[in-house]
Order: sequence, then C-alpha cells, then structure tokens
Amino acid sequence: MTKKLKTGVIGLGRIGQIHLANLVHHMPDAEVVIASDLSPAAHAFARDLGVPEVVTDAYDVINHPDVEAVIICSPTPFHVPYTVAAAEKGKHIFCEKPLDVTLEAIQAAEKAVAENNVKLMLGFNRRFDANFMNVRHLVVNEKIGEPHILRITSRDPAPPPVEYLKVSGGIFLDMSIHDFDMARYIVGSEVKEVFVKGDALIHPEIKEFGDIDTAVIVLTFENGAIGVIDNSRKAVYGYDQRLEIFGSKGMAKAENNTTDTLIHFDSNGGHSSLPLHFFLERYETAYRVCLKTFIDCVLKDTPSPVDAHDGLMATAIGIAAMKSLTEGRSVKLDEVLQYATAQV
Repeated sequence: MTKKLKTGVIGLGRIGQIHLANLVHHMPDAEVVIASDLSPAAHAFARDLGVPEVVTDAYDVINHPDVEAVIICSPTPFHVPYTVAAAEKGKHIFCEKPLDVTLEAIQAAEKAVAENNVKLMLGFNRRFDANFMNVRHLVVNEKIGEPHILRITSRDPAPPPVEYLKVSGGIFLDMSIHDFDMARYIVGSEVKEVFVKGDALIHPEIKEFGDIDTAVIVLTFENGAIGVIDNSRKAVYGYDQRLEIFGSKGMAKAENNTTDTLIHFDSNGGHSSLPLHFFLERYETAYRVCLKTFIDCVLKDTPSPVDAHDGLMATAIGIAAMKSLTEGRSVKLDEVLQYATAQV
C-alpha cells in the first residue's frame, strides 16, 4: 500500500481553501487529518471536504501527533512563527509566499529548518506553470543562448480594497515578489542591482501610507542579463501575465492564457478572448502541480525546489525595490543583504 503523507492545513482563506481542496481531490498520496481557521464558514468548508478535525488554534495543527507536514496559508505575519514551531516539532513545511517581509525573520526560519532537518517549500506557484516551465527548460538547455534581456508583464485585473493595501506589505512584497522569484528562476542568476520608477495612478490615496500601484522595475543580474518588470494593480481587460527571454541564440516567450485561441475578423478589426480573469483561473493547474511537488519531495526525500533561500532573495529584491523608489536611485542587493547579515 502506498504511504500517504499526513498533513495539516493552517488558514482556510482563499488560498488555503484552494490547497485544501487540491489535497482532498487531487493528492492521492496525501491525507488531511486536521485544519485550522478562526472562521465558522471555513470550518464548514473543511468539514464538507471530509476533514476529520477542524480547530481554531493553529498550534493544534502543529502539535498534532499524526501530522507529518504542515501547509501554512495564514496571514504573512504568522508564516515564520508557524514555520519555526513546525520545524521544532519535526514537521515538514509548505508555506505560502512571502515567507516574511523582513530578512531577519526569514533567516530565523531558515535556521530552524536546517537545525531540525525538515523540508521547507514556498508556494511560488508560477514556477510550476507549464508555459513558464517550458521557457525555463529552453534556457537551461541553452536553446536561446546566453540570456540578455528578460521582460515580465504582470498586471492584476482590479486592485484589492484599500483596506487590504494598507496591510499588504506594499506592492513589491505583495504582488511583485512573484515576478522577482520568476526573474531569478527564468534567468538562472541572482539579481545584483534594482532600479524602480512608480506611482499611485489607480489609488492616489495609497501614497499616504507609502505604497504605489504602478511600477516599472529594472533588474541587473550577476550574469550580465537585464530584466524589466512592469506591474499594475488594474488591467481592465483581465489578468495580464506574459514573459519573454531574449538571448544570443534566440528568444522564447509565454503569452496570456485565454479560454480559446479563436480570432474573429470583421470590418471593425480582429476580436479574440480576453486573458483569464484572475490568478485562481490562470494558475489553477500550477497550484496543484506546486503542492504535488511538495508532497513528492517529502515522500521521496528529494530537495525542496523552492526553499528559504529563494524566499530570502525574493524579499531582498522587494526591499531593494522600495529603497530604490523612495531614494530615487539604483540599489545594489548587497546593501540590503549586508544589513540583514549585520543584524543576525
């Protein structure tokens, strides 16, 4: 009989419900024994999926004697405390991004994971999108030669409520962080310098708490490649997710996913389907593949493909981006990383 990884889920908000449903319906090698959330509606959701025990205290999940792996989908401020507690109990950890908004906290989690010899995988689901994986495969196999220019477009169909933006950690650590991880993943090199231009063009009032909603970010990589990321919180035509890598031997790109590939031409021009509406539709399969990869990595004892170091570097780029925006200059990543090292 195939061994099943016994899991517990912490946090049953939107992303937690996605992971829980995927575990129950699509992960035959996993078994959910307990889940936690404060919401009665979330409890009902979990019970409807057949979760045998649903609690309000996350530490009941972490301390459960049968749980071998914890899936952390709580708000960001709890990611590191729960990760450290789970590691100290010898539990493997899948944690949503970002691991934290400070490098010091991420380093504490990394230390706990290493000392307790458990696996930690972060939920950077875009790495597991089939199109982006194929682009990365072309880069690894030198089909485009030496990478020269990376272009990432990442625009949401509508901004979240201002009340959410006030506690989101800012655009660079809430939204752009996916693109920072994707940039490192596709190019296969660390970022060494960041320059940002941005403004609050959608919600001018968010300037009051130091955030923006529109940005262009230029990354310089250690291997010499240059990356450009453009972000917006509002693209009226849908969830705009495109990527292009240009190199010495050619170019590869991934376009938006749409419901169909039909293009209709008439006297007014060409008409085609809009991009899929939001991340739930666009990355539905990627979420599943990402979580399945974690299950396999624990059961087969293989290295985590997205670990604490990846979380550290994505957050460091986000911090450098904010520093660039506020100071109006290019920021070398060493400035951010050296400060964090000095605080340890």
